[in-house]
Amino acid sequence: MLSEAMTVLAAAGGTAVVQAAGTDAWTGVRRQIARWFGRGNPQREYAQLERLDQTAAELEAARPTEVERLRIRQETAWQGRIEALLESLEDIERARVADELRTLLAQQTSHSRVSADQSGLAVGGNVDVRADHGSAAAVTMGNVTLGNPSQPGPHQD
Repeated sequence: MLSEAMTVLAAAGGTAVVQAAGTDAWTGVRRQIARWFGRGNPQREYAQLERLDQTAAELEAARPTEVERLRIRQETAWQGRIEALLESLEDIERARVADELRTLLAQQTSHSRVSADQSGLAVGGNVDVRADHGSAAAVTMGNVTLGNPSQPGPHQD
């Protein structure tokens, strides 16, 4: 049985796989995860590439009403695969392989990019929108609009 830390790591791995599917990061994540699972065995690596491709294809083909359920199912499946690999290893190798996975996940997080189209606003962090002293601010996000604050009254100048 895996430690709680290993189970959490496996869950993070499953989530990372599913979150990357269909994004610009997918090609790199797909290759790294397959290599991690393959452990130097090309046949195992190829089998994982096929599973990863199947995951991405299922998520892409899912109807909007099914996407969240399918994402959860796929995250759980990948978590189980990661747990099974970790459980199959001796303690010393398990620690080394877990460190490799942590590094892979950290690289994925540090390489995530923020992008927007011509009329979009992209932010990779916190957003603080203010309108002070007669200025105005507005941000539109889909159907949500944050607009100008009301003008201060005479007692607030």
